[in-house]
Amino acid sequence: MANVSVQQDRIAKAPLRWRELWLKEDWWAIWLGLGIVVVAYAFFAHGGSIRWIAVTPAKWSTWSQLGSHFADNYARYVAQFLVWLAIFTVALTVLGHRARDFVPSFAFLYFLSVAIFAIGQWDKANTYNLEPPLVALVVGMVLSNLIGLPRWLDAGFRVEFYVKTGIVLLGATLPFTLVIWAGPVAILQASIVSIVTFLVIYWVAIALGLDKRPAATLGAGGAVCGVSAAIAIAGAVGAKKEDASIAITVVIIWAIAIIFVLPFAAAYFHLPAGVGGAWIGTSEFADAAGFAAAQTYGDLAGHGAVAGTGDQAIFAYTLIKVVGRDVWIGIWAFVLAIIATTRWERGVPGSNPSAAEVWWRFPKFVIGFVLASLLITAVTSGLSLADYNKIAVPALVGPIKDLRTWAFIFCFLSIGLTTRFGELASAGKRPFIAFSAGAVVNVIVGFLLSAIVFAAHWENLAR
Repeated sequence: MANVSVQQDRIAKAPLRWRELWLKEDWWAIWLGLGIVVVAYAFFAHGGSIRWIAVTPAKWSTWSQLGSHFADNYARYVAQFLVWLAIFTVALTVLGHRARDFVPSFAFLYFLSVAIFAIGQWDKANTYNLEPPLVALVVGMVLSNLIGLPRWLDAGFRVEFYVKTGIVLLGATLPFTLVIWAGPVAILQASIVSIVTFLVIYWVAIALGLDKRPAATLGAGGAVCGVSAAIAIAGAVGAKKEDASIAITVVIIWAIAIIFVLPFAAAYFHLPAGVGGAWIGTSEFADAAGFAAAQTYGDLAGHGAVAGTGDQAIFAYTLIKVVGRDVWIGIWAFVLAIIATTRWERGVPGSNPSAAEVWWRFPKFVIGFVLASLLITAVTSGLSLADYNKIAVPALVGPIKDLRTWAFIFCFLSIGLTTRFGELASAGKRPFIAFSAGAVVNVIVGFLLSAIVFAAHWENLAR
């Protein structure tokens, strides 16, 4: 996605170790996400709410209604923009990016996101399949590929940063009791898919004549969490920089295809929202793209097009992809580093892998997701279900959910704005064929596990 070349350059750099607490995107997503949750709770504990700053476009059917909403709430949108701008600018400046590039780019992203959010709130949006994630992707890709945007604007299209921040905020809206109940099944299902997908991609790549290192990089990109996994595994096995680039490109191609196909395929099979979300979680390759697909299916459920609720689709996706699959990145990096140094590179000097690599490779934003879930679950545990829905949802959980939605729209739009089809065409046939073989198996196995083996579990999620 955006700034992929910068991420790739990190493969050759020394590990940040404890400096990653302030020099790594994952940790900043935690600090920002948990910071929002803590502030929301502080207001709630004193009888207030952050509802005012968590403004979103209202449902509308006429242009006059839409115009009246913005006329009445423009100060709230300006304040929200300034808050988002301030926290993201501080974080990215510490991470080494230039504020003068990010500020105008994010302003463009925010106001375009407002327009897309408003389109999704049109009362006829569902009739024309104008779901915000898909609208954001299409608008972004049209602007990027047909109109063209200056490259300096990429500074604000921080796909991974926005989705990680959104995931931490998502934790605050997903009860930890649900994580405990559904987590073991999610981890089991994700583990089956992760291992099967990796082996299929790896052995097909070897059969096509690719070296073991790019084969392993491709396999991890399909088995775990897409871009991040490709970068981490490329470094772990000593792959070339172009191997990671090719893997990332193929991941993006398939991730975008699945966004537009899988939600409607799930609707065609009349899968309940939780089952569809689980299928997307086991079949998507990138967190950001997967959330776009899950949100789309959740919106279909919200409009009554499929059984269940929008939350079920998003919760099931999150449990499978974030709790189940993403945590495999450290394990794959550790195991493959051992294999590469002891079998593929015998006699070649290099650093020996250690068990600590599992921690250093672990996607840290998952920790923020869990902590946010624990915090909100703990502070609302004394409320009855009726009081939770009457008091906590509108004043505490609801505003966090609205801010989470904003973070995801920033992410969806950034995916489209950084997807340039001319650059994707250079991946090559053999890597694409190998990855595609794994993708097909991934989708089939994911469907069998989600819609048949564990169907009752996912259908009853959050009930």
